[in-house]
Amino acid sequence: MTVLNKKTIEDIEVSGKRVLVRCDFNVPILDGVIQDDRRIAESIPTIKYLVGHGARVILCSHLGRPKDGFEAKYSMAPVAEKLAELMGLNVRLCKDVVGDDAKSVTSALKNGEIALLENVRFHEEETKNDPAFAQKLADLADIYVNDAFGTAHRAHASTAGVANYLPAVCGYLIEREISIMGGALTSPKRPLVAVLGGAKVSDKIGVIKNLMTMVDTIIIGGGMAYTFYAAKGYGVGTSICEDDKIPLAKETMEAAEKSGLEMLLPLDNVVADRFAPDAASQVVPSNAIPAGWMGVDIGPATVALFCKAIANAGTVIWNGPMGVIEMPAFAKGTAALAHAMAESKAITIVGGGDLASAVDAFGLADKITHISTGGGATLEFLEGLELPGIACLNNK
Repeated sequence: MTVLNKKTIEDIEVSGKRVLVRCDFNVPILDGVIQDDRRIAESIPTIKYLVGHGARVILCSHLGRPKDGFEAKYSMAPVAEKLAELMGLNVRLCKDVVGDDAKSVTSALKNGEIALLENVRFHEEETKNDPAFAQKLADLADIYVNDAFGTAHRAHASTAGVANYLPAVCGYLIEREISIMGGALTSPKRPLVAVLGGAKVSDKIGVIKNLMTMVDTIIIGGGMAYTFYAAKGYGVGTSICEDDKIPLAKETMEAAEKSGLEMLLPLDNVVADRFAPDAASQVVPSNAIPAGWMGVDIGPATVALFCKAIANAGTVIWNGPMGVIEMPAFAKGTAALAHAMAESKAITIVGGGDLASAVDAFGLADKITHISTGGGATLEFLEGLELPGIACLNNK
């Protein structure tokens, strides 16, 4: 993959230079308190390298979805405070993004000092990738570094547009994401097993089609399995099912069979009489879901089947939960697979989003080879699509 040939911060002289770093500091905040600082911590290796090599570091990120200019609840102030705490260094927060304060603070930086711009999405020009706004951002710096993999699939001013005006390289986080995931797809330790869950076939069909050309086994679980059941002619009760995607699911299964690809679907399911944490539930075979009941998790026979495939794998890529993980009673299948991943000797990669948070909550994050920081970006990468925030970076 060409993305592996992008220049990194180690390929460019940064000493004494003003370096604009796009980070992904879009962290959950409640009453001004950061609930999960993982994304901030992920950015630290890149920032430490730049500080240690005498750069004048200017950080920028979005936070939430502000609608109309400045909104206090979306200010980067808590991020600046948390980053300073984690690094043990002063982090100056600019009062604006490209205004007088940003210009004043960033121009006064000395080598090894850090400033953080206010939320770039306080400007609507950010998401529109407005060239004039991108130019103003670029005017603050001498070099651009993108280290926000989670937003690399967005062609915004701070993720792509600014690269039109500055030398542009990637930081350690993006380098690690594309190296590990790219390596798993292009030169994997085999067998290569893909585990795909989540609610909708429509969200994952591009990924399924791309991975089918690369993997040895593909496992389908989560809500989208019910569309595949329907394609087999099974009743799915009130389970989530995309009727318009049934022909696509059937076509996918036929293509897998024709190519000799092993495609595993759940053998049994936990079904509930309603969508609620305290719903009545039972385990039923996949071809015997009762009318009026909905699938909410994979069953024990399926757990054994899927875990065996993981145990025998050389590389496992997993994206999307197996059940309704926000309800503890229906998160058991996802937890079982997470433990299988943690115990496996394979190279294990977990896609971002809710699944990454769940694996962390299970206390297994440090036993997984790589947990992606991207949600949509990870999906698009696995689909084989070009990510604008990476494509814009300078080639080696």
